[in-house]
Amino acid sequence: MDFDVIIIGGSYAGLSAALTLGRSTRNVLVIDAGKPCNRQTPHSHNFLTHDGDRPAEISKAAKAEVIKYPTVKFLNVKADSAEQIEGGFSVRLEDGQYFTSRKILLATGLKDTLPDIKGLAACWAISAIHCPYCHGYEVKNEKIALLMNGDHAFEMAKNLHLWNKDLTILTNGKSEFTAEQGEKLKSKSITVLEEEIIELEHQNGELENIVFKNGEKVAFKAIYVKPEIEQQVNFNEQLGFELTDLKTIKVNEQQQTTAKGVYAAGDCATLFRSLPIVTAAGTMAAVMINKELISEDF
Repeated sequence: MDFDVIIIGGSYAGLSAALTLGRSTRNVLVIDAGKPCNRQTPHSHNFLTHDGDRPAEISKAAKAEVIKYPTVKFLNVKADSAEQIEGGFSVRLEDGQYFTSRKILLATGLKDTLPDIKGLAACWAISAIHCPYCHGYEVKNEKIALLMNGDHAFEMAKNLHLWNKDLTILTNGKSEFTAEQGEKLKSKSITVLEEEIIELEHQNGELENIVFKNGEKVAFKAIYVKPEIEQQVNFNEQLGFELTDLKTIKVNEQQQTTAKGVYAAGDCATLFRSLPIVTAAGTMAAVMINKELISEDF
């Protein structure tokens, strides 16, 4: 085998795992296409010692620490496919290279698919946000919109009411709230608008107005959005592990997938997409991989 472990994905979970495995003197290859899902995010929050830092700067500093360990190698290229072979795995890269390893760790993140609304993609991760624990403090006490519907919108509005009392739910079509939910929202002065959205007016991703099909234009500071998600690469079909009903990779507490020798950590294996959470998951995966290798070799 070329390596003990191949890590596909070199963002926070992947780098955290690489650090732990490098310190365990394991031969590791980190394959990363350089397109993290938070590349538009201007600042990261709720991460000790890095609160308010730019995500790209955190990754840069992390990689500089990891690369000091001589058994860890990096390739800046996309991994196209992976398959199980005798004794381990084979990973083929976009440029035609392929490498083998005893274990494999997927830290590939998720792909976000946003509603097809003009201006939304440009605002994504800047003023079109998904997590109050990551971004809520920066827009607290502001006029906020929620682009969602039904039970998820109700639960999100309940949570966001801690940070923002001026909330408007934009269902972008017919409301799916129950009568009881509608009454509760009304009692909390949370507005529900069913009018179709045409555009998000913004300046460099900073939301200014939301334009509706009826010609109305309403100013908001930010908008919470729940994107549809999917895996970056369908490695589950190639390696035979299971996904959850939420389309994340199914893992146990040790970050093991349902396929022997395959681990997963980071956004690809959880919807709690917070830097401390995914970083810790990368460390856990690395420890469990190393433990498995030790047991095989002892």
